[in-house]
Amino acid sequence: MHEIAGWRRVLLWPFGLLVRLWGLSLRFDLTPADWAAYRKCDVPVAMVLWHNRLFLAAEIVRRFRAGRIPYALVSASQDGAWLSAFFSLAGLKTVRGSSSRLGREAATALVDTLRAGHDIGITPDGPRGPRYEVKPGSVIVARRTRAPLLLIGGEFEAAWQLRSWDRFCVPQPFSRVRMRCEVVLPDQLADRDAAVALLQARLAALNPDRPGTDGTAPGRVI
Repeated sequence: MHEIAGWRRVLLWPFGLLVRLWGLSLRFDLTPADWAAYRKCDVPVAMVLWHNRLFLAAEIVRRFRAGRIPYALVSASQDGAWLSAFFSLAGLKTVRGSSSRLGREAATALVDTLRAGHDIGITPDGPRGPRYEVKPGSVIVARRTRAPLLLIGGEFEAAWQLRSWDRFCVPQPFSRVRMRCEVVLPDQLADRDAAVALLQARLAALNPDRPGTDGTAPGRVI
């Protein structure tokens, strides 16, 4: 298990502070129904969002779910060590293990985390895509624990996109983000194939890409 400590961790601290300040500058717009869904804290939940919306995760927790810090699955590799250290500086926690196709090791780690009373975060198209495609493994944990899902949506007023497989979205400072959230209850996940289709359709509806932020406008891809 690789870990980042000492001077290497210190190097990440300014970057973590920058991300926190950047997130504070964003203006979130949401309806009362979205607010109520984000604030569902009576039981542990699995927060589900596309991989390219991960920039919003720390700010969602800070604004809507104070005291309910989620655990995200991160690889045990050296790259995962850097990501885990960065997440901790951004105010999130991690579970380390193989994330390939959300296999047995990963699923067990997340199931144990939920049963211990903690929230978890899942990117159903991660860790390497295809972008916006829900993998069947992403519903395993929720079905085994009967935990509700919080489907997360974010529509950016203005954002840059990286030249990565997921076209990672970086909202411009002080811009608006239309935040959405929908609760999916355990009974809606009884059939695996139907559950995957449901998540695919609802996440697509909750995360519309504006023209110019879907990777088709060269001026906005960096």
